[in-house]
Amino acid sequence: MTVEINCDMGEGYGLYKLANDEELMGFITAANVACGFHASDPVIMHKTVLLAQQYGVKVGAHPSYPDKQGFGRRFIELSCEELRSDLIYQIGALKGFLETLNMPLNHIKPHGALYGRAAVDEDTANVLCDVALKFKVPVYGMSGTVLERACRQHEVEFVAEFYADLDYGDKGQLIITREHHHIDPEQVREKMERVLHDGTVSSINGVVIPVTVQSICIHSDTPNAKEIGLAVSQTVNNYQHNKSVL
Repeated sequence: MTVEINCDMGEGYGLYKLANDEELMGFITAANVACGFHASDPVIMHKTVLLAQQYGVKVGAHPSYPDKQGFGRRFIELSCEELRSDLIYQIGALKGFLETLNMPLNHIKPHGALYGRAAVDEDTANVLCDVALKFKVPVYGMSGTVLERACRQHEVEFVAEFYADLDYGDKGQLIITREHHHIDPEQVREKMERVLHDGTVSSINGVVIPVTVQSICIHSDTPNAKEIGLAVSQTVNNYQHNKSVL
Protein backbone atom coordinates (compact mmCIF):
# COMPACT_ATOMS: atom_id res chain seq x y z
CA MET A 1 0.00 0.00 0.00
CA THR A 2 1.31 3.43 -0.94
CA VAL A 3 1.26 5.96 1.89
CA GLU A 4 0.72 9.54 0.75
CA ILE A 5 1.44 12.85 2.45
CA ASN A 6 -1.12 15.65 2.54
CA CYS A 7 -0.98 19.23 3.79
CA ASP A 8 -3.53 21.96 4.58
CA MET A 9 -2.78 24.89 2.27
CA GLY A 10 -3.97 28.22 0.93
CA GLU A 11 -4.85 29.44 4.41
CA GLY A 12 -4.00 33.11 4.03
CA TYR A 13 -6.46 35.91 3.30
CA GLY A 14 -5.97 39.01 1.16
CA LEU A 15 -2.57 40.48 2.03
CA TYR A 16 -2.21 38.20 5.06
CA LYS A 17 -0.01 35.14 4.60
CA LEU A 18 -0.10 32.26 7.08
CA ALA A 19 2.63 30.00 5.72
CA ASN A 20 4.99 29.30 2.83
CA ASP A 21 3.08 26.67 0.90
CA GLU A 22 5.60 26.41 -1.92
CA GLU A 23 8.42 25.17 0.32
CA LEU A 24 6.28 22.15 1.24
CA MET A 25 4.94 21.27 -2.21
CA GLY A 26 7.98 19.13 -3.00
CA PHE A 27 7.36 16.91 0.03
CA ILE A 28 3.65 16.14 -0.41
CA THR A 29 1.34 14.28 -2.77
CA ALA A 30 -1.96 15.98 -1.93
CA ALA A 31 -2.95 19.52 -0.95
CA ASN A 32 -6.07 20.29 1.08
CA VAL A 33 -7.00 23.75 -0.19
CA ALA A 34 -8.98 26.12 2.02
CA CYS A 35 -12.23 27.15 0.35
CA GLY A 36 -12.90 30.57 1.85
CA PHE A 37 -14.93 29.89 4.98
CA HIS A 38 -12.09 29.62 7.54
CA ALA A 39 -9.36 31.13 5.35
CA SER A 40 -8.43 31.89 1.74
CA ASP A 41 -10.10 33.94 -0.98
CA PRO A 42 -10.52 33.53 -4.76
CA VAL A 43 -7.02 34.83 -5.58
CA ILE A 44 -5.30 32.62 -3.02
CA MET A 45 -7.35 29.57 -4.05
CA HIS A 46 -6.36 30.12 -7.67
CA LYS A 47 -2.67 30.60 -6.82
CA THR A 48 -2.62 27.50 -4.63
CA VAL A 49 -4.16 25.34 -7.35
CA LEU A 50 -1.63 26.68 -9.88
CA LEU A 51 1.18 25.88 -7.47
CA ALA A 52 -0.12 22.35 -6.98
CA GLN A 53 -0.29 21.85 -10.73
CA GLN A 54 3.31 23.06 -11.07
CA TYR A 55 4.53 20.48 -8.55
CA GLY A 56 2.27 17.64 -9.69
CA VAL A 57 0.33 17.62 -6.41
CA LYS A 58 -3.28 16.41 -6.23
CA VAL A 59 -5.85 18.89 -4.89
CA GLY A 60 -8.66 18.27 -2.46
CA ALA A 61 -11.19 20.63 -0.89
CA HIS A 62 -10.74 21.72 2.73
CA PRO A 63 -14.17 23.17 3.66
CA SER A 64 -15.12 24.38 7.13
CA TYR A 65 -17.78 26.03 9.21
CA PRO A 66 -18.28 29.74 8.32
CA ASP A 67 -15.78 31.02 10.89
CA LYS A 68 -12.95 33.21 9.57
CA GLN A 69 -12.43 34.96 12.90
CA GLY A 70 -11.99 31.64 14.71
CA PHE A 71 -10.12 30.00 11.82
CA GLY A 72 -12.81 27.33 11.61
CA ARG A 73 -11.88 25.90 14.99
CA ARG A 74 -15.18 26.78 16.66
CA PHE A 75 -18.32 24.67 16.36
CA ILE A 76 -21.12 26.50 14.52
CA GLU A 77 -24.67 25.23 14.96
CA LEU A 78 -26.07 24.54 11.48
CA SER A 79 -28.95 22.48 10.21
CA CYS A 80 -28.10 19.60 7.90
CA GLU A 81 -29.54 21.60 5.01
CA GLU A 82 -27.36 24.61 5.83
CA LEU A 83 -24.26 22.48 6.19
CA ARG A 84 -24.92 20.64 2.93
CA SER A 85 -25.33 23.94 1.06
CA ASP A 86 -22.21 25.44 2.66
CA LEU A 87 -20.16 22.41 1.65
CA ILE A 88 -21.40 22.38 -1.94
CA TYR A 89 -20.73 26.12 -2.20
CA GLN A 90 -17.13 25.82 -0.97
CA ILE A 91 -16.22 22.67 -2.86
CA GLY A 92 -17.89 23.92 -6.02
CA ALA A 93 -15.79 27.10 -5.93
CA LEU A 94 -12.54 25.14 -5.72
CA LYS A 95 -13.69 22.71 -8.39
CA GLY A 96 -14.26 25.66 -10.71
CA PHE A 97 -10.60 26.67 -10.46
CA LEU A 98 -9.52 23.06 -10.99
CA GLU A 99 -11.65 22.67 -14.10
CA THR A 100 -10.07 25.73 -15.74
CA LEU A 101 -6.73 23.88 -15.46
CA ASN A 102 -8.11 20.45 -16.42
CA MET A 103 -7.34 19.14 -12.94
CA PRO A 104 -9.67 16.76 -11.08
CA LEU A 105 -10.96 17.25 -7.55
CA ASN A 106 -9.13 14.54 -5.60
CA HIS A 107 -10.92 14.43 -2.25
CA ILE A 108 -12.77 16.26 0.52
CA LYS A 109 -11.19 16.80 3.92
CA PRO A 110 -13.21 18.82 6.44
CA HIS A 111 -11.30 21.41 8.46
CA GLY A 112 -10.98 22.10 12.16
CA ALA A 113 -14.17 21.93 14.21
CA LEU A 114 -16.06 20.40 11.28
CA TYR A 115 -13.46 17.61 11.09
CA GLY A 116 -13.83 16.96 14.81
CA ARG A 117 -17.63 17.09 14.68
CA ALA A 118 -17.84 14.66 11.77
CA ALA A 119 -15.73 12.18 13.74
CA VAL A 120 -18.38 11.88 16.48
CA ASP A 121 -21.70 13.09 15.05
CA GLU A 122 -23.75 10.93 12.67
CA ASP A 123 -25.74 13.78 11.08
CA THR A 124 -22.58 15.71 10.22
CA ALA A 125 -20.87 12.60 8.90
CA ASN A 126 -23.89 11.67 6.78
CA VAL A 127 -24.02 15.15 5.22
CA LEU A 128 -20.33 14.92 4.31
CA CYS A 129 -20.90 11.52 2.73
CA ASP A 130 -23.87 12.83 0.77
CA VAL A 131 -21.80 15.71 -0.60
CA ALA A 132 -18.85 13.42 -1.38
CA LEU A 133 -21.17 11.20 -3.40
CA LYS A 134 -22.37 14.22 -5.38
CA PHE A 135 -18.79 15.17 -6.24
CA LYS A 136 -17.71 11.51 -6.62
CA VAL A 137 -14.59 11.82 -4.46
CA PRO A 138 -13.18 10.16 -1.31
CA VAL A 139 -13.30 11.63 2.19
CA TYR A 140 -10.23 12.00 4.41
CA GLY A 141 -10.59 11.42 8.15
CA MET A 142 -9.37 9.50 11.19
CA SER A 143 -9.86 5.76 11.44
CA GLY A 144 -12.21 4.31 14.02
CA THR A 145 -14.58 7.29 13.90
CA VAL A 146 -18.25 7.86 13.13
CA LEU A 147 -17.15 9.40 9.82
CA GLU A 148 -15.37 6.22 8.76
CA ARG A 149 -18.44 4.15 9.62
CA ALA A 150 -20.72 6.53 7.71
CA CYS A 151 -18.49 6.34 4.64
CA ARG A 152 -18.75 2.55 4.66
CA GLN A 153 -22.52 2.72 5.00
CA HIS A 154 -22.82 5.20 2.11
CA GLU A 155 -20.17 3.40 0.01
CA VAL A 156 -17.93 6.46 -0.02
CA GLU A 157 -14.20 5.78 -0.26
CA PHE A 158 -12.54 6.65 3.06
CA VAL A 159 -8.85 7.57 3.39
CA ALA A 160 -7.48 7.11 6.92
CA GLU A 161 -5.25 9.94 8.09
CA PHE A 162 -2.44 10.08 10.62
CA TYR A 163 -1.11 13.37 11.99
CA ALA A 164 2.67 13.65 12.09
CA ASP A 165 2.75 17.05 13.79
CA LEU A 166 -0.08 16.80 16.33
CA ASP A 167 -0.35 14.91 19.63
CA TYR A 168 -2.99 12.29 20.41
CA GLY A 169 -5.16 12.02 23.51
CA ASP A 170 -5.70 8.81 25.46
CA LYS A 171 -8.84 7.95 23.47
CA GLY A 172 -7.17 8.53 20.12
CA GLN A 173 -8.47 12.07 19.68
CA LEU A 174 -6.30 14.84 18.29
CA ILE A 175 -4.95 17.50 20.64
CA ILE A 176 -5.72 20.74 18.79
CA THR A 177 -3.81 23.83 19.87
CA ARG A 178 -4.74 27.36 18.81
CA GLU A 179 -1.24 27.84 17.41
CA HIS A 180 1.19 25.22 16.15
CA HIS A 181 4.58 25.20 17.87
CA HIS A 182 8.10 24.18 16.86
CA ILE A 183 8.49 20.37 16.74
CA ASP A 184 11.68 18.30 16.91
CA PRO A 185 12.08 16.64 13.48
CA GLU A 186 13.82 13.63 15.06
CA GLN A 187 10.82 12.99 17.27
CA VAL A 188 8.66 13.14 14.17
CA ARG A 189 10.90 10.56 12.46
CA GLU A 190 10.58 8.21 15.43
CA LYS A 191 6.81 8.71 15.54
CA MET A 192 6.53 8.03 11.81
CA GLU A 193 8.69 4.90 11.90
CA ARG A 194 6.58 3.49 14.71
CA VAL A 195 3.24 4.11 13.03
CA LEU A 196 4.42 2.80 9.66
CA HIS A 197 5.98 -0.37 11.05
CA ASP A 198 3.80 -1.10 14.10
CA GLY A 199 0.55 0.77 13.40
CA THR A 200 0.56 2.43 16.82
CA VAL A 201 1.15 5.84 18.38
CA SER A 202 1.59 6.88 22.03
CA SER A 203 -0.82 9.38 23.56
CA ILE A 204 0.43 12.35 25.57
CA ASN A 205 0.10 10.10 28.66
CA GLY A 206 1.79 7.06 27.14
CA VAL A 207 -1.31 5.09 26.17
CA VAL A 208 -0.64 2.91 23.11
CA ILE A 209 -3.23 3.62 20.41
CA PRO A 210 -3.70 1.49 17.27
CA VAL A 211 -4.10 3.57 14.11
CA THR A 212 -4.65 3.01 10.41
CA VAL A 213 -2.59 5.17 8.08
CA GLN A 214 -3.14 5.70 4.37
CA SER A 215 -2.30 9.41 4.28
CA ILE A 216 -0.07 11.42 6.62
CA CYS A 217 -1.02 15.01 7.35
CA ILE A 218 1.40 17.84 8.05
CA HIS A 219 0.56 21.50 8.57
CA SER A 220 2.08 24.42 6.68
CA ASP A 221 1.75 26.78 9.66
CA THR A 222 4.07 24.83 11.97
CA PRO A 223 7.06 27.19 12.54
CA ASN A 224 9.57 24.63 11.19
CA ALA A 225 7.17 23.09 8.69
CA LYS A 226 9.86 22.57 6.04
CA GLU A 227 11.98 20.48 8.44
CA ILE A 228 8.91 18.45 9.41
CA GLY A 229 7.96 17.93 5.77
CA LEU A 230 11.46 16.71 4.95
CA ALA A 231 11.52 14.30 7.91
CA VAL A 232 8.12 12.84 7.03
CA SER A 233 8.93 12.58 3.32
CA GLN A 234 12.25 10.83 3.92
CA THR A 235 10.73 8.39 6.42
CA VAL A 236 7.83 7.50 4.12
CA ASN A 237 10.11 7.12 1.09
CA ASN A 238 12.48 4.85 3.02
CA TYR A 239 9.58 2.74 4.27
CA GLN A 240 8.07 2.33 0.80
CA HIS A 241 11.48 1.58 -0.74
CA ASN A 242 12.12 -1.15 1.81
CA LYS A 243 8.65 -2.61 1.24
CA SER A 244 9.20 -2.71 -2.52
CA VAL A 245 12.58 -4.46 -2.08
CA LEU A 246 10.94 -7.11 0.10
